[in-house]
Amino acid sequence: MSVRRLDPNQPESFAFTAENLEWAKKQIAKYPEGKQASAIIPLFWRAQEQHGGWLPEPAIRYVAEMLGMNYIRALEVATFYTMFRLSPVGEHFVQLCGTTPCWLRGADELKEVCRREIGPEGVVSEDGKMSWLEVECLGACVNAPMVQINNDYYEDLDTASFEKVLKDLRAGKEVKPGPQNGRISSEPLGGPTSLTSANQSETGGGN
Repeated sequence: MSVRRLDPNQPESFAFTAENLEWAKKQIAKYPEGKQASAIIPLFWRAQEQHGGWLPEPAIRYVAEMLGMNYIRALEVATFYTMFRLSPVGEHFVQLCGTTPCWLRGADELKEVCRREIGPEGVVSEDGKMSWLEVECLGACVNAPMVQINNDYYEDLDTASFEKVLKDLRAGKEVKPGPQNGRISSEPLGGPTSLTSANQSETGGGN
């Protein structure tokens, strides 16, 4: 895994909103006395959501103090887990899978779409709307190639459908997540080939 470092440009401070602070206290209360540090992952996740999709250094320090942890231990967690972004991301953060199944199905072509529509990898677009990063397997290999944008998966992509997804998101249009080629879930591309009848005994199927 490559070295992950804090962004050189950091906000002066961080604090949970009143609503998030109340939520954080409930998370901490789930753990027995002396084990409050176990809440660090959900608290980091909520801090990242509050701060526009990335985890700044003051938030790491803030959560560490809340949990009674040494700062270095909290920093180790933040820099180890790639789910925590240490630099600013766009409003729509594109994680493009480049692992073998997606690569074989056209991930390289999708990278070119990202470079054309968003810009260099890891750099937020000028309008602040988008940024992208190549990542390892996102667990949707049967629907390759695919990307994760914020919390949603967009699957069965080609250059045209992916470009449309990015353009529609940038324009503020609603985009349906999931397969983009018309199939449902991960059924065969030509449609289902089994369990096509309500009564399988009529088609030679099992009981």
